Amino acid sequence: MKDMKNINGAQGAYMGKANSGRATILALGKAFPPQLVPQDYLVDGYFKDTSCDDLDLKQKLTRLCKTTTVKTRYVVMSEEILKKYPELAMEGQATIKQRLEICNKAVTDMAIEASQAAIKNWGRPVSDITHLVYVSSSEARLPGGDLFLAKGLGLSPHTQRLMLYFMGCSGGVAGLRVAKDLAENNPGSRVLLVTSETTIIGYKPPSASRPYDLVGVALFGDGAGAMLIGTDPVFGIERPLFELHTATQKFIPNTQNIIDGRLSEEGISFTIARDLPQIIEDNIENFCEAFLQTLGLQEKEYNKMFWAVHPGGPAILSRLEKRLELLPEKLTASRRALMDYGNASSNTIVYVLEYMVEESLKKKMSGGETEEWGLILAFGPGISFEGILTRNLAVGP
Repeated sequence: MKDMKNINGAQGAYMGKANSGRATILALGKAFPPQLVPQDYLVDGYFKDTSCDDLDLKQKLTRLCKTTTVKTRYVVMSEEILKKYPELAMEGQATIKQRLEICNKAVTDMAIEASQAAIKNWGRPVSDITHLVYVSSSEARLPGGDLFLAKGLGLSPHTQRLMLYFMGCSGGVAGLRVAKDLAENNPGSRVLLVTSETTIIGYKPPSASRPYDLVGVALFGDGAGAMLIGTDPVFGIERPLFELHTATQKFIPNTQNIIDGRLSEEGISFTIARDLPQIIEDNIENFCEAFLQTLGLQEKEYNKMFWAVHPGGPAILSRLEKRLELLPEKLTASRRALMDYGNASSNTIVYVLEYMVEESLKKKMSGGETEEWGLILAFGPGISFEGILTRNLAVGP
């Protein structure tokens, strides 16, 4: 892949060395709530907690849990919460106040922990952070979670803050796109990007009138992720992981109802149309075309890149793999993240990137090769596509 460097404008870059003035991911961090739920125990626990004895719904959820490929995930919901707020497991209760009391605190606690992990991996003091980008679809308050996170971390009052709310699964990559622009347009800056999500905002008892709820129960998880982004890494202190080259967003016209989320007195309710995977499959090649051209690749040369894809669900990954004719190992990091954490909304791309770094280092140690260039991708409400052309700096010397 070395021949691509002069094509894409990265002249003078050596394998594993960042280009001057180009944003890089300098560190990653993650955090989770204490409840780890094995998928094998989820069905019985969920129906017990909601006092539901509908056998048909229970069998349907059992089938869904097998098809999601999820093995474990973390959740904020606990026996203690249901004892304090039993109305969360009841149908038709006005519980938005209670849900926000739980969610606002939970996402802040997880965001602080994930940020501290990223800052520790980064190796520089928290006082060197100049910008904060905060992403969540799990809270609603004024002032927003960015301020509470800044306070919890002890950030300078001069830290420039930005919130991205209710962007769903594409929020993590959208936040990375924004952090890239901030870093490259403010020389010397260090941007902390944090995502934090919990499913309690939409927790409901099973109902035949809301079939999609069971998909959410079988698929989604909670957690937080954090990244440090900046240009011109400090030699000997900062260890860049990925260089962010070109970022873009595109929405697919007339698809605004495919992912539909409504906030009401009962929390948030989601419906996702069955044709979402097909829409992504039908539009993915057109979206990726410009990235291929930037790299000087020909049509269908997708296997010459790495793929860090938000795992919205197994069907989305399988459709993308089929349409692009990807080798099975191309989506290993995405499938691992889905298996270990479920779809944790905006956070999940952080977990995918962590696995990509791990896999790159394993290949390097064993003398194997990995692609230097690839894509970070996510899909969210809109339907919106988010993509960033990226260099894997972990493959360098």
